[in-house]
Amino acid sequence: MTMTDPMDELYGVFCVIVAMVVFACAAVGCKTYKNYKKRSTDLADLVEVKIPMDELAGPRGFPIIGALHQLSDSGGPFEAFTRLSQMYGEMYAIQLGSAKCVVVSNIALAKEVLITRGFDFGGRPDFLRFHSLFGGDRNNSLALCDWSSLQKRRRSIARVFCFPRQGGNHMTALSDVSIQEMNNCLDYLCKESTRPIMEGREPFKPIIMRTIANIFTNYMCSMSFGYDDAKFNEIVTTFDKIFWDINQGYALDFLPWLKPFYKKHLDTLNDWASTIRSFLLERIINKKYEKLQNGGKPSDFTETLLEHHLSPESDLTWEHIMFELEDFIGGHSAVGNLLTMIFVYLAKNPEAQRKIYDEVERLKFSKRQREDYVVSLYDREELPYTEAVMWETLRMSSSPIVPHVAITDTSLGNCTIDKGTCVFINNYELNLGTSYWGDDAREFKPERFIRSVKDERGNSKDCPVKPAHFLPFSTGKRTCIGQRLVQSISFVFLSNFVWKYELQVPDGQDPMDYVQPSCVALPPECFNLKFVERHPSRKAPAPKSPRENETPVELSSSVR
Repeated sequence: MTMTDPMDELYGVFCVIVAMVVFACAAVGCKTYKNYKKRSTDLADLVEVKIPMDELAGPRGFPIIGALHQLSDSGGPFEAFTRLSQMYGEMYAIQLGSAKCVVVSNIALAKEVLITRGFDFGGRPDFLRFHSLFGGDRNNSLALCDWSSLQKRRRSIARVFCFPRQGGNHMTALSDVSIQEMNNCLDYLCKESTRPIMEGREPFKPIIMRTIANIFTNYMCSMSFGYDDAKFNEIVTTFDKIFWDINQGYALDFLPWLKPFYKKHLDTLNDWASTIRSFLLERIINKKYEKLQNGGKPSDFTETLLEHHLSPESDLTWEHIMFELEDFIGGHSAVGNLLTMIFVYLAKNPEAQRKIYDEVERLKFSKRQREDYVVSLYDREELPYTEAVMWETLRMSSSPIVPHVAITDTSLGNCTIDKGTCVFINNYELNLGTSYWGDDAREFKPERFIRSVKDERGNSKDCPVKPAHFLPFSTGKRTCIGQRLVQSISFVFLSNFVWKYELQVPDGQDPMDYVQPSCVALPPECFNLKFVERHPSRKAPAPKSPRENETPVELSSSVR
């Protein structure tokens, strides 16, 4: 029997002890690490915990209709949204028919929807009316489509025309055509046949709408149409009817099973849209297409669209081109309705009207051409009050932001949001809430946008300043792409028109009866106003020759 060396046994025991110590240390370390991870995870869960959407506060609904009855306030759905926010908080859930909805009445949450999580909330509600207006597919529209790479590309084509660079050719062209068409309007109103309009016995809105429509077609298509062109006037009126309809709410939007009862209405929308597309094709697009086919170079927005369509690498279809042009030409309805609304507030507030006039007078005097000088886009910095009047009208009208739809499961604030949820930004509260604007929030007060700032020389100067909570054109990737056009055209027309005419309310009428809360749209047939010429003995800004019975005229590409 072989004896074991004591030193070997001692060494073996030592190795076992070391191994046990190492194992024990490893076990303790592992447990400590697990406890640390668990505490870290618990802390993270505590920080990131989200309230399930089903637990979000909100009004109870009935079967089938949900809480649609809650929106029957006389002030409209957005006034109802504000009332409900006082009960359920700045973010609450509401079932509207078949649609799960969330209403946001807080600027921080609104910007999370529009900017921070803009991709997650990049969808639009699937209303049947929207499909009827755009050839059976609302994704043909830029404003009513779900966000996609195609829609991003379509917007990028239009951006150079919709956001003209300061001092660039497009800005000069926009300013020039705005002045040209404004002068044509002023000249037309001097005719004996328009006396009933000037005296407040007939509506003036149709003339405003035709003028703004001509600015759009002139700028985007290099074509204008006479005021007595019956087909053109029909199209302008049809666009206005569509703009009015799209700004209304219908039970059909949330109860699609009502479609059989709305068949006549949907057919009417489809007929309106078809009439517009036929006009654009016959009177504008065909001529432009022929020019490019014959080797011509694109010189305006319409021809640029067609060039992209004709490119072998392009995936833009004929329908994409047609509907995009229709979308942008239709933007004149928003401008025309806004100007009509501005005229209402000015007629009801003579002092504000006088301040615009005085501002323009000072500008004309500084140019040493008091009577002949015409206000252009390059004068915007010199007329801060005029700019403020436009913003105040946008604030008072509180035009709704098009609802957004979650295209994926996401979150908002401290709440989870399910895919398909429709999110309403309560612009009515953001624009008229006393917490944002003070106790005089319901008063027409353009001065609220004016701030005195110092220039580089230390001199004080009044400037229009928009608060962060003022989002008249939304914000983020779905912001209104035509907002620069709206503001630019409105500025040129408003400043020159108010310098020439004083606006008055006819006896026995109140145009505010036609103004709806939270809506910039006005009925196609609405109120009258009186226009009193301020300087009948002075020479007005030289207008162009009248264009009654005139056929469309294509401008020279050199104008661009």
